[in-house]
Amino acid sequence: MTKGRILFEDERKSLAKAVELTYYRKNTNTAGGNFSFKTTDENGKDYIIMTPSMMSETYHGVLSASQVLVVDLETREKVAGEGEVTREINMHFACYETNPEIKCVFHAHAPNAMFWATSHLDMPNLTEATQKVEYIKVLDFEPNTTPELAAIVKGELEQDSRLPKEYLLDSHGVLVLTPGLDGVEALNKALQIIDTVEWNAEIAYKQTIFQKLGILDGFYSKGYKIGDINDLVSHNEIWNKGKADEGFE
Repeated sequence: MTKGRILFEDERKSLAKAVELTYYRKNTNTAGGNFSFKTTDENGKDYIIMTPSMMSETYHGVLSASQVLVVDLETREKVAGEGEVTREINMHFACYETNPEIKCVFHAHAPNAMFWATSHLDMPNLTEATQKVEYIKVLDFEPNTTPELAAIVKGELEQDSRLPKEYLLDSHGVLVLTPGLDGVEALNKALQIIDTVEWNAEIAYKQTIFQKLGILDGFYSKGYKIGDINDLVSHNEIWNKGKADEGFE
């Protein structure tokens, strides 16, 4: 560590900035949310850069780098930071330990996505920018911060290791998991996904209403009908599988 600087100062600044951006774009709320990403020191030891408990309720999305935590990936012990470890740490470590390709775990309370989550409906994935996350699935309910919720997420990752992805957490929020060359790159990917999926959530809602009004006969993406309300109720995957790899820079 350079004299006069705190441990992983640049990484902690990046996470503090991400918290403020997410909070003020209303992609999370004062009920909470928690973000983390992996980093490695000069000796090859892995750590987690993580938001402290009460980042929204107490700090309203405004954190200093010194408040952001550094947690030992192996021991799960805090080694730096002024705050307390989030109670949702079980879910974060379940993700990192199940799939080592995950570099960022991003849990937020984005309102439009939470509409689908609280309805226990998978979100139709319709926009061009969101096809990379493929099937946006709602997971069964377990209370927040519990080992049971972490176990549900772990089970999903054991069945499907593809990244990036976003899950809907029933009545609780959303979970974005991203890879990257490093943790900061993965964090930036997560910020992009949470924002674009929020737009998709509203569009999917409106296409659902248009179907009930008789204006549309199904869900449309890139000019193709990819499902309808019956698929939605039956939890059939609704995303443009045939066009998923087209149109991205």
